[in-house]
Amino acid sequence: MKSCRTIDLGTIGYGEAAALQQRLVAARKIGAAPDVLLFCEHPHVITLGRNGKREHLHVTEDLLRREGVEFHHTNRGGDITYHGPGQIVGYPILDLNEIRRDVVWYVRQLEEAMIQATSSFGIRSSRVPGRTGVWVQRIAADGLHSAGEEKLAAIGVHISRWVTSHGFGYNVCTDLRFFELITPCGIAGCRVTSLEKLLGESVPRANAIARLNAGFSEAFGLELIPAAAGDLSAWLASEAQPVGAPAS
Repeated sequence: MKSCRTIDLGTIGYGEAAALQQRLVAARKIGAAPDVLLFCEHPHVITLGRNGKREHLHVTEDLLRREGVEFHHTNRGGDITYHGPGQIVGYPILDLNEIRRDVVWYVRQLEEAMIQATSSFGIRSSRVPGRTGVWVQRIAADGLHSAGEEKLAAIGVHISRWVTSHGFGYNVCTDLRFFELITPCGIAGCRVTSLEKLLGESVPRANAIARLNAGFSEAFGLELIPAAAGDLSAWLASEAQPVGAPAS
């Protein structure tokens, strides 16, 4: 089975994480770094994808700054989304040349990874045709009927020469009020939920990451191997020299 390293970065600023991904993508393209799945959380930030519409941000950038929320344009796909404490963000840096060169398949497998992770908590989630991400049915007040879907996880990716970056945001104990600042993913009337809200109890971060790791491994057929920050530093230090090349 092909392997993939996994690293939990903890809390990291969005801009710093984006720069780190760019370096890892460059290193992966020349074989200086392996496939790696990064997990992290971001301080409050709203990001607008390359196909996003500015009108889906409901407040001014000045107001965001006063509220301590950063705003970034980004080269990922998708529209607008929010990241913040309590949301686990996953950034896979994978060379799809060695897995499967199919963008739609890749996005569907990210969904599958999170669907499986959610199922392990006893919650049924699914895809919604025409809407990327992971969704759950909202139950009406009578407790019997569906009142529409709520979004549990969002996806926005970038692929360069078949090496992936950006990824997904999975709401564990996210403060959902911040989604009121935007039209989530550009979908009018979109409602957002979290694992904590669905379960009615808190979920340890490490537990959620472990289940996302398991879902990702199953969905992509990869053996996930924990790595450390020191490994990351080594890959980036050698990013100008392919793995296996003689030292100069």
